[in-house]
Amino acid sequence: MPTSAFLPRALALTAAALLAATAAAPSAHASAPPPGEATSGEADTPLAPGAAYKAAYDTLGAQRLTPAQRRLDAAKQARAADTSATARGAGAALAGYKLSGALHQSQKTSYWCGPATLVITQSAHDGVAGRSQQDAATLLKTNTSGTAWYGVNINVPGPTGYPMADALNHRLPGAGYVPRALPYTPTATDKANFKQHITHNTDNDYAIAGNAWEVPGGPHLVGHPNIEIFHWVSIDGYNTDTAAAQVDYLDPVGGVSTSVISWAGSVPRSAHISSDTLTTIMGGRGYVW
Repeated sequence: MPTSAFLPRALALTAAALLAATAAAPSAHASAPPPGEATSGEADTPLAPGAAYKAAYDTLGAQRLTPAQRRLDAAKQARAADTSATARGAGAALAGYKLSGALHQSQKTSYWCGPATLVITQSAHDGVAGRSQQDAATLLKTNTSGTAWYGVNINVPGPTGYPMADALNHRLPGAGYVPRALPYTPTATDKANFKQHITHNTDNDYAIAGNAWEVPGGPHLVGHPNIEIFHWVSIDGYNTDTAAAQVDYLDPVGGVSTSVISWAGSVPRSAHISSDTLTTIMGGRGYVW
């Protein structure tokens, strides 16, 4: 498959492009920016590699958190920042990677990275392996286009339109998962917040569900080709020696047969990546923490 910088979208979208875009939604770059857009002092942040592509092709409309989600996000942000400040003041122990203990599963179909990520992320907290991806796919309303980042209400009490967050909160009562949307070019604040969030979640025995949007010419997850791919992964730990400048994630494509996803053979089940790079990869979508 060609890998030119602006590969035609029809060719770039593979069977492993795992996100259902909101049908007929206005282009996000023409509407209100998602939460996490550039803050004061960061408006001149240089465009991230691939950001122009995302701005040109995004089909996801303006995203909205509920009032309850906004309150929860603010409260979690305050706790995460306090924890980070305390760790800096005490001097963080040098102990390599700290993991939440999520249990990997390879996705069962080319478009089930969302269901696999749900069961992997859930397992970080309750330690239960081998859950049904079919049950997860039914809950998430996954279809052959994949699992939506936003715009789909699932069958849980009080759905918010963010299916992964709603599913995790339904399956882990009290977990308090909340979506954090990211702009096409995440700012320094966005990147610093993500480091705090993965530290907070890991330290409290929770993984993060990340929604990657990989595009031609932009950064990619380990082993992924230079094409457009929408993909869910479970982010399950961080490097304590670098204050979360590197993180660990579990990729549902790892272990999948190449007869299901042609490029799966080069994808590891788990990998380390720069947290700043991963934040950029999730730009235009986001993560559930």
